[in-house]
Amino acid sequence: MNKIILDLCGGTGSWSKPYKDAGYDVRLITIPQYDVRTYIPPVNVYGILAAPPCTDFSLSGAQYWKVKDQDGRTIDSMGIVMACLMIIAKSRPKFWALENPVGRLKQWLGKYIMTFNPCDFGDPYTKKTCLWGNFNMPFKEPLFNDKSVKPEYIICPTNGDRYSPVSWYTGGKSDKTKELRSITPPGFAKAFFEANN
Repeated sequence: MNKIILDLCGGTGSWSKPYKDAGYDVRLITIPQYDVRTYIPPVNVYGILAAPPCTDFSLSGAQYWKVKDQDGRTIDSMGIVMACLMIIAKSRPKFWALENPVGRLKQWLGKYIMTFNPCDFGDPYTKKTCLWGNFNMPFKEPLFNDKSVKPEYIICPTNGDRYSPVSWYTGGKSDKTKELRSITPPGFAKAFFEANN
């Protein structure tokens, strides 16, 4: 029997792709097919990857937190995080990880286990991401050695600010750009799989 990996709120399935490629029984639990708030996990789950939406938690949107707290969006989003944690608690997997960018999840989940930027694993951009959970640490290449990469930046012609290509090319509020920004970098996904398989 293949080991079951649950990819909660996984969107494109980019984080779980190395597991799928290796023959694991990967189950992508994401809207519109599945909603983590009503999903009942199977028995014998081996690992769980959780990537709840960050729109209401990310530091880049801090100026909207007060309004979102008042209109209910924050509590709705916390319901998704709590549903992920409930699935993890019920499943008792060998390993689990929950990711979100730097922001205010820390005040509810406590200090993260690790942070990373995609350039730590060979993808040439920055997007600081936090991980909570119970997992083996993926190996980060020593900064800027012959196996790691320097992050690339785009300089804004109007004000000279530096931007990650991911932020520059996927700015905006559309669902499509949010999805593109949330794709797990392939270098990190591969390193995480190698440490947790």
